[in-house]
Amino acid sequence: MYHFKPLNPDDVTARALILSVLNTIGTDQQSIAELIHTGDVFGIDAKAMRVAATRLVKEGLLDSPQRGVYQRGQKAEGITRHVRKWQNVSDAIGDWDGNWIINFSQHLGRTDRKKLRSAERAYGLLGYQQAEPGMWVRPDNLTEDLAGHRGRLIELGADADTLTIATKATALPPETDWRELWSVNDLQHSYQAAIEEMDKSLARLDQLSAPEAARETLLVGQAVIRAINLDPLLPKEFGVLETLLSMVEKMKVYNTAGRAAWKNYRSLRAN
Repeated sequence: MYHFKPLNPDDVTARALILSVLNTIGTDQQSIAELIHTGDVFGIDAKAMRVAATRLVKEGLLDSPQRGVYQRGQKAEGITRHVRKWQNVSDAIGDWDGNWIINFSQHLGRTDRKKLRSAERAYGLLGYQQAEPGMWVRPDNLTEDLAGHRGRLIELGADADTLTIATKATALPPETDWRELWSVNDLQHSYQAAIEEMDKSLARLDQLSAPEAARETLLVGQAVIRAINLDPLLPKEFGVLETLLSMVEKMKVYNTAGRAAWKNYRSLRAN
């Protein structure tokens, strides 16, 4: 379970930056010149940006429809759709009747570590916690139907033979409470920290130079979006939904400010 922490500029790689700007800055295509200017903001040289773009094309995460122009590749589309869902979080959360969705993966074995890590990552992206070895659970409060939910798990990396079951009743030992698999106190602190960081950043953006404002909005904004997209989307009965939605609304305001900061930076570089 991810908790909000602003990104450190030194942790931003050319590879991550390219994928990030194609998802969040507001354009689906980027020229190599624009990508290099983006790298300048983080002290990443032109060669590193070119090499990263070339490798991403080879991996299928980027396409190059024409020389020197890049867009997301087919292999990146599933993650991109997931990343861009953050603005519609409230639509994804429905009522909860106390039932659960369970995914079983133990029958798939544990010898293929790469496949196992991919599946566990998919479960984490959709808010699951491991209740028992090979058994992942989450509250059944999502508005997406079960078949669509399972399809999204597979799209995000779960095995195609994963068993996904929505329960109508559970009989558990008295000492077992699956709700305790999620630390709601940690989630609440994470949401509050994100809101406070965005407020502080918004208050000082006008005092920053164009490159500084562009850099800060990407570092803060990406961290908040990651927190939203990795959030388990727990039902209101867990006591954290209101603060989560407040964070999402604040991020919408911050996203507008971030796009304006990047537009200003690019405008100045173009002149």
